[in-house]
Amino acid sequence: MVQVPLIQLNNGITMPVIGLGTWRAPPGEVYKAVQDAIDSGFRHFDCAMLYGNEDEIGQALHDKLKQGTIKREDLFIVSKVWCNSMRPDLVEPTLKKTLKSLRLDYLDQYLTHWPMGFQESDSFYPLGEDGKLQHSDVDYVDSWKAMEEVYRKGLTRSIGISNYNPAQVQRLMKTVSIKPVVNQIEVHPYLIPQDWLDVCKTHDIVVVAYSPLGSNDRPWATKDDPRVLEDPVIMAIAKKHKKTTAQVTLRFLVQLGLVPIPKSSNPKRIKENLEIFDFELTSEEMSEIRALHRNIRYHKHVEALGHRHYPF
Repeated sequence: MVQVPLIQLNNGITMPVIGLGTWRAPPGEVYKAVQDAIDSGFRHFDCAMLYGNEDEIGQALHDKLKQGTIKREDLFIVSKVWCNSMRPDLVEPTLKKTLKSLRLDYLDQYLTHWPMGFQESDSFYPLGEDGKLQHSDVDYVDSWKAMEEVYRKGLTRSIGISNYNPAQVQRLMKTVSIKPVVNQIEVHPYLIPQDWLDVCKTHDIVVVAYSPLGSNDRPWATKDDPRVLEDPVIMAIAKKHKKTTAQVTLRFLVQLGLVPIPKSSNPKRIKENLEIFDFELTSEEMSEIRALHRNIRYHKHVEALGHRHYPF
């Protein structure tokens, strides 16, 4: 079993430098994926209420804990408050719903999923009579105050943000009492947003890279979209190291100081995604992969175009 290195966050706690993503991990598969991941050495699990699978993830964690395979303190469990619950008075009850689903007493990290608020509703995407997404006037700065409160109450060991652009990070940092420990954003060889990375580094915020392998299973993918894992440069480097293109890509992100969270339900790939700590990319190879940046963003969240806090 692979021993995953840890990175220290700005509040003093540590987080594994790679995690298992659970977006689009379907019911019926995610239970086994989480258990396979634990057996392979994963301890960091990235969840969200939006993904609709926290109950099954919670059962998988519960069963592993009951077996004595792992202890709760060995795990690093992340979840996120969705846009329809950004109003300050909804943050804590929403977190408590997630804790109930995950069958946990506390989270290791809780994030605001986006800086945008949607109309408070039971629907994740509340639509008006005109069929358009209904926005809320809630300000992410006010939402953050509620995040600080759930942290103070011990409901989560750390708090962070996701999809906040540099200006939003700077604005938030002028108001916080407790700093976000991470900003979870899309990063892969075709999207290395240096200005986003730089502002986080300035404020000692760790960048967690979602869709680190290019998110080939996203529903809106087309056959003409460039695919990170089929890039000739990455393929050549992988051949040299006798590694997969996924392993080279994840290693690249870890060497950048980021925390990738690849998603997989395939036991072989889950295991392979952890086998990235027995080789190192040279500075030349790092530069070659950096040069692949094309500013290709696969997750634009176009449903929210026009929102005053839309980050892109």
